[in-house]
Amino acid sequence: MAWNRPYQAQNDLDDMLRNLQRRLASIFGRSGGGMSSSSGPQNVNRALAGVLVLIVAVWVASGMYSVDAQEKGVVLRFGKYVETVGPGYNWHLPWPIDRVILVNVSQWNSITDDSSVLTADTNLVHVQSTVQFTQPDPIKVLFTVRDPSDTLRQVAESAMREAIGQAALDQALAFNPSITRHAMALMNSTLDKYDIGIHVLSVTLQNVNVPDAVHEAQLDALQAPKDGQRYQQEAETYRNDLLPRARGAATKEVVDAEAYRQQVVAIAQGETSRFDQVLAQYEHAPAVTRERIYLETMESVYKNARKVVIDTKNGNSMMYLPLDKLLAPQLPGLSAAPDGVSAPRLPEVQVAPLDDASRSRGTR
Repeated sequence: MAWNRPYQAQNDLDDMLRNLQRRLASIFGRSGGGMSSSSGPQNVNRALAGVLVLIVAVWVASGMYSVDAQEKGVVLRFGKYVETVGPGYNWHLPWPIDRVILVNVSQWNSITDDSSVLTADTNLVHVQSTVQFTQPDPIKVLFTVRDPSDTLRQVAESAMREAIGQAALDQALAFNPSITRHAMALMNSTLDKYDIGIHVLSVTLQNVNVPDAVHEAQLDALQAPKDGQRYQQEAETYRNDLLPRARGAATKEVVDAEAYRQQVVAIAQGETSRFDQVLAQYEHAPAVTRERIYLETMESVYKNARKVVIDTKNGNSMMYLPLDKLLAPQLPGLSAAPDGVSAPRLPEVQVAPLDDASRSRGTR
């Protein structure tokens, strides 16, 4: 039960002490020599009564307590909650009946967290953070959970792991404010669900660094995406260079094949047209056409031949002809030699006499 009149309580206490002093003075005020034997037991009883009154007075006075402006007092009676009192002088039933627990509801408290966390890009970082909080509801702080500080530390560690786990390594190393905002919002949301009477005011990243044991590996891991991007760009460049040339070569092959097809078709058509023309002439004059075909065939056969055909039946077999001059234009690579340089040796020329069949065809 709260007693919110501290000055009246102080006056009552003073009156009680003065009455106690008067009683003690009346008991011990007489000199010891003037006492009669019959008054001895009576004096002892009075002394015991005075001591008892003094003990009771001290016990009652022990129920006085004061609550500061930033505190609230939670009164327990035999361990059960009775009431919450505000700042000022108050009185409760002395121990062991009542007990008062003072809780500071305005002071900023803080805890620190030190843990290793994986970032969103699977890099390991060592994070040191500080969480500042208040306890506005002392009843929930005292009776909801067994250890509010330990609960808050676990909530802070879990929230910081989630916040760092959703951020990249460069954001964590740069102390990105979004990390602490996300962590604080998550902490308050979790604490509201637990309903333990704690409110987080701020979250601060004290230190974020990469452990030495994994520093080199993380540098390689950070370099790997850049290398992959560079290799991809090089592959794209090679593809962009190769595909146009391959398409050009394929187009050239198609064009060459089409040109060859058109050439073969044109040649075939020309041969067919010429044959049709010869056939028409042959039907009008077969003998003349056969003779002309024969002569054209012989001309094509003997045009590049190295033989001289001479009819020796009606003439002298000894003929002096400048064969080297006759054959020179027909032999490739043969030219007149300059003065002082021997001319190249001419190939052997074979002279074949005409037979009767050839002579008869030639004179037909």
